Amino acid sequence: MNPDVRRTLPATAIPDGCLPWSTEHTRRWTRELPPVWASVQRLRVRGLKLALLLGVLAALGLISAGVPPYLAAAAGLHLVWLPLRPEIVRVSAPALAVAVLVVHPAPVLPVIAGALALAATAPAVSGLRLRARDRQRDAALAASGGVTAPVPDAGGPLRRGRFLSRLGILLVLAGVPLIVTTAGPWDSGEGRRVVVGGGCFVAGLGVTALLSGVLGGRRATALRAAPAPVLRVLTRETRRGGARVFAADDVAGLRPLFTVGVVALDHPKDYDGDDVAEGAVDALADATDIADPAEAANPLFDDRPGPLREAVLYGAPYDGAEVVLVSAAAEPGGTPVAERSSGPVRPVPEAAVRWRLRQAKRTAARRAAEDAEHRGLVEAARRTTVVPVRRWRAGAVDRLAALLMLLCGVAAYLTVDDGDSSLWQEVLVALSGLFGAFRIPVKLRWRITADRTGLWLNGLRRTTHVPWDDFRSARREDLELKLRWSEGGAWTVSAPRWGRLQRRRGVPHPYDALAAEVTAMHADRALRPTGDSEERERGRPLWPLAVPFVLAWLAAVVTVVTGLPRW
Repeated sequence: MNPDVRRTLPATAIPDGCLPWSTEHTRRWTRELPPVWASVQRLRVRGLKLALLLGVLAALGLISAGVPPYLAAAAGLHLVWLPLRPEIVRVSAPALAVAVLVVHPAPVLPVIAGALALAATAPAVSGLRLRARDRQRDAALAASGGVTAPVPDAGGPLRRGRFLSRLGILLVLAGVPLIVTTAGPWDSGEGRRVVVGGGCFVAGLGVTALLSGVLGGRRATALRAAPAPVLRVLTRETRRGGARVFAADDVAGLRPLFTVGVVALDHPKDYDGDDVAEGAVDALADATDIADPAEAANPLFDDRPGPLREAVLYGAPYDGAEVVLVSAAAEPGGTPVAERSSGPVRPVPEAAVRWRLRQAKRTAARRAAEDAEHRGLVEAARRTTVVPVRRWRAGAVDRLAALLMLLCGVAAYLTVDDGDSSLWQEVLVALSGLFGAFRIPVKLRWRITADRTGLWLNGLRRTTHVPWDDFRSARREDLELKLRWSEGGAWTVSAPRWGRLQRRRGVPHPYDALAAEVTAMHADRALRPTGDSEERERGRPLWPLAVPFVLAWLAAVVTVVTGLPRW
């Protein structure tokens, strides 16, 4: 079925006089959006994690430089607030600059210069978004022609904002003990500053979540308090259950106007699926990935889009707004679906559409070429001789990957100075090196064995058997070889790749050849091995090989912590 086939909304579900939000009117709305560099679309989980990571690193770096922990935490939180809560930045950035001038922390000139720069730029950037909101609201109200209608289920229970409010309180309660408890094992001055800074940062995240919950609840309450402006639009369900809204005459779904997380009005649980951009956790993420153009007519933003559906939009949309959507049923003949926003409205800038279109086209071209190459390798694999047992093992590219990981570990170790490195640097290097110590043996000694019963995959903890009937796919994805089987099982290993050089020389990557052979065996029973593999052929768990690497790394870490000679 064509994913762009529209589902029509019954006339009884459309308020009297409700006007279509046509492309002609949406152009004014999209012109009022802030510049793309100041816009925030629906953040993926990794976007939220990146904002938090940058904030934490900035705070730790300032603490190491001698800045008081509460000021360092406040500066780091601004990297989170700027994309997520611009309302805070208008007040917090100037307040931080005043606090820095009063406290006068060392190093004086760099810290004061940074605080003043933040106070000048952050409110200006957030102001662009906040002023654009008013213009977006006015444009939407003008498009509605003054037509309003009561919001469906306006008298029902309102749960918007409860989850984030509770989450915020929990984070504040978690951060306060870290602030007041700085004794015990943290007897060094730097240790105490790191603990206090961490407590301030966690408490600040709690305040962020609490404020997001309160604002979401207030805006949802205001939407229900009086008849709301209405517009006829088209919607499409996203992969994670949100909604993407298009102009009423954009029947091909070419230009999404905004995205918003939604939940049914009669949702039975006391749950509030606030957007990750509001500070929620991974389970609340309803953002979508860039799609594969080979799978849909408008694949710019979703790899499995639902059909376009007619809908009535209640509320004037703008960046951060709360809305209600009454959409046609996803299946023909069903009843209309009423949904409230579970997260803020996030407009999609024109520049983002063009950029993602270019990205999607490049991705489609690359995937088409890779698929063609994969089909050719599979066809070649069909001509190979059937053997009792087939084995694959780590090769030159895997040894190169292990060497690169080892060199990265050595470089990280050398960057930590005896007695001069900060606590957070030592912890970060220790954890990353420990991860590498467990991964290097896997890269050097992985093995895949195929016999008549299926595949045997050795790993760090155990050897996994995957019957042929449970096997699903084998493909190289970027730098990874990934094998998948039923119930979400997966096995991966990664190594460098030089695509252009390989294509020029006509030499496939070892992972591509392996994936093609396994795919051919899975598709054709006659190509599968005919014998049973022995236990020694299947490869053993690799954790014993990891022990020397782990011990060597722990010994290296001890030399840093204790100040012993390194060589």
